[in-house]
Amino acid sequence: MRIGALSVDPPLLLAPMAGITDRDFRLLIRRLGGCGLVSMEFISAVGLLKEKPSTLRMLHFVEEERPIAIQIYGSDPETMAEAASQVEAMGADVCDINMGCPANKVLKGCAGAALTGDPELARRIVREVRKRIRIPLTVKFRLGVRSDRLTYLELGRIFQDEGVNAITLHPRTAKQMFTGQADWSAIARLVETVSIPVIGNGDVKTPEDALRMFRETGCQGVMIGRAALLNPWIFRQTADLLAGRQPQEPTLEDRYRLMRQHFSWVLQREDAKTALHKLKTFVGWYTHGLPHGRRLRCQLSQLQSAEDIMASVDAFFTAQMEGA
Repeated sequence: MRIGALSVDPPLLLAPMAGITDRDFRLLIRRLGGCGLVSMEFISAVGLLKEKPSTLRMLHFVEEERPIAIQIYGSDPETMAEAASQVEAMGADVCDINMGCPANKVLKGCAGAALTGDPELARRIVREVRKRIRIPLTVKFRLGVRSDRLTYLELGRIFQDEGVNAITLHPRTAKQMFTGQADWSAIARLVETVSIPVIGNGDVKTPEDALRMFRETGCQGVMIGRAALLNPWIFRQTADLLAGRQPQEPTLEDRYRLMRQHFSWVLQREDAKTALHKLKTFVGWYTHGLPHGRRLRCQLSQLQSAEDIMASVDAFFTAQMEGA
C-alpha cells in the first residue's frame, strides 16, 4: 500500500491510542515485526503550539520506529495547519488528522469525531493543512456522530477532493464509542466511493480477522489498536498469513522477555508514579489469557512500587516455566 510517496509494507498499521502508543510501545511493536506504520498518541494542536511540556514529551521518537505517523486533533483550521507544519518539521513520515476520537473532552472542543457532524469545518481543516505540508496526509474518522446522520461517504469524497492521501474508517458512530459491532460493510462502501487508499479499523481481534477485513471490504490497509495490547505479535502473525506462512504463537518465555524489555524501558524513562501506573496497566493486558494470569492481576492493587511489580512478574513467570 502507498500513502502518497510512502510505501507501507506490510499494509498493517498500529492505531494511535492515548496513553498507550508512546515511544516504548511503538518500538516494541516495531521490533516484533510485521507492522508497516506506527502511530503516536494523538496530539493536541493547541498543546503543540503552546509548547505544553506534557504534549512535547509525547513527541519523542527514534529512527528505528520509521515510518511513523503523528496524529493531531483540534477544531480551528489555522491552528491545525500550523501544528501540521510543526509535525512535518519534526520529521514525521505522515501527518494524520484525528476525526475519530469519541472521548467527551475531545468532542466538547468540537474536535475528534465531532467533526464528522460538520463536514464543511472538516473540509476547511483539511484544506488548510494540505496547503501547509508536503508529507503524506491522512484522516482517521467515524461513520458520523449519530446513526441518523451518517456522513462518512460525504467526508470520504471531501478528503479525496482536498488532497488527502489515504483515509482510515472506524465504522462506528461517535455515540457508539466502542460498543456494539463495527460495521465493516461501511468500509466496503467507502472503498467503492473513493479512489484513494482506504484503511479499515475496528474489531480486528485476531490475524484471521485482519485477513477477513481485507477480503470482505476490499480495503488497502488494516489498522489494529486494542488487540495489539493483548497480543503484540498480531502484526507479525498477520503478515505471515498474508505471505502464506503459518503464524507462530509466542511461547511463555517470549512473553516474559517482552514484558521484561518493555518494563525496563518504562523504568528508565518514567517517574515513579507514571511507571507504577503503566506497569500495572500493561501487566493486566499482557497476562490476559495466560494460565493463572488472574492470580497475578489480583496482586496488582496491593503493590506499591514498580519494583514490586517487576518482582511479582519475575516470580510469576519463573513458577510458570518451572511448571509450578
